[in-house]
Amino acid sequence: MLDKNNIPRHIAIIMDGNGRWAKSKGLPRIAGHRAGIDRINEIVDSARKLGIQVITFFAFSAENWCRPKKEVDMLMRSLNDFLDRRIKELDKNNIKFLAIGRDEPVPKYLQDKIDDAENKTKANTGMVVVLALNYGSRQEIVDAVKKFTARVIKGEVRIEDLGVEEFSRYFYTAGLPDPDLLIRTSGEMRLSNFLLWQSSYAEFYFPKEFWPDFKGKDLEEAIKVYQKRQRRFGGLDAIQKDN
Repeated sequence: MLDKNNIPRHIAIIMDGNGRWAKSKGLPRIAGHRAGIDRINEIVDSARKLGIQVITFFAFSAENWCRPKKEVDMLMRSLNDFLDRRIKELDKNNIKFLAIGRDEPVPKYLQDKIDDAENKTKANTGMVVVLALNYGSRQEIVDAVKKFTARVIKGEVRIEDLGVEEFSRYFYTAGLPDPDLLIRTSGEMRLSNFLLWQSSYAEFYFPKEFWPDFKGKDLEEAIKVYQKRQRRFGGLDAIQKDN
């Protein structure tokens, strides 16, 4: 049984293994990406029922543009179709939708669909679903530096004002809690330029399942593992303090 008093506020997921899942079934990589996007539906529903406040999906990195154009085009269309199918249900369930990452060179039709989804759900007060699209954490940090520097030049802030909390306000994720749990499917153990700043104290979990095989029960298992860990944030646990 899960401890309802120890549910992570924010879970971030690197949806890895779509291509390998497809290959294992003798299918084209594109079929794996479609299955991966469909998998988001179940995980969003499971997360909402578990009381998770924020869930972030790494859908497409800033480095993924080097993949074959046909594969990239299909991914963009599939994400567009996903929002078409799901936005009404997200809104009905009081879920707020956000996208993080740079706009360019995301196709204009998908940018418009994202804007529409964000506007339709911006007043919702339930769980927040975040889609990291054309996202790179190093790029995000550079953009945050530029935003802060621009304000310094305008005389709105001083360099001396910059601290950890202040700097966080210039990130794409401003206003969201940092991830408590970061999951990467397929057994790979790296962050791949994903939420580097925000995941400083996140717990990591690396299940072997490919993303299209990761189900609601697997999300619950990840939370069970999370609940067995002791998060000290650089401090000491109770036993060490007593000694």
